[in-house]
Amino acid sequence: MGSNPLTKNTSVLAYLGDAVYELHVRKYMVDTGQIHADRLHTGAVRFVRAGAQATVIKALFPGLPEQEQALVRRARNRKTNTKPRNADPVEYKWATAFEALLGYYYLSEQDQKLEDAILRALSMIEEEEKK
Repeated sequence: MGSNPLTKNTSVLAYLGDAVYELHVRKYMVDTGQIHADRLHTGAVRFVRAGAQATVIKALFPGLPEQEQALVRRARNRKTNTKPRNADPVEYKWATAFEALLGYYYLSEQDQKLEDAILRALSMIEEEEKK
């Protein structure tokens, strides 16, 4: 897919990663058997909120290869003019880094890593909800 995804603008990677993650979360919610759109949306929110994504990427970070850690740091530290509406600014930056990592996996066609990261995220967030 063209140039090296590691060198892409992290905002672009996060934009794509957000869409990929959202699609997986929506499928996960549909697979629960829920048929009411408002309940599907409410259930999905817990997976896509910045705080949940920040928790996931912080847990994944130590196990990532150095080049992926560098990508996460670059995405987290990227200056932005966007003010998060319903999130702590630090959590928002971590969440953006999580989405950038997913975007990188998607663009570099690392389907197994993408799937593993998303499944781990869903599982971690489910576990947090039980506490």
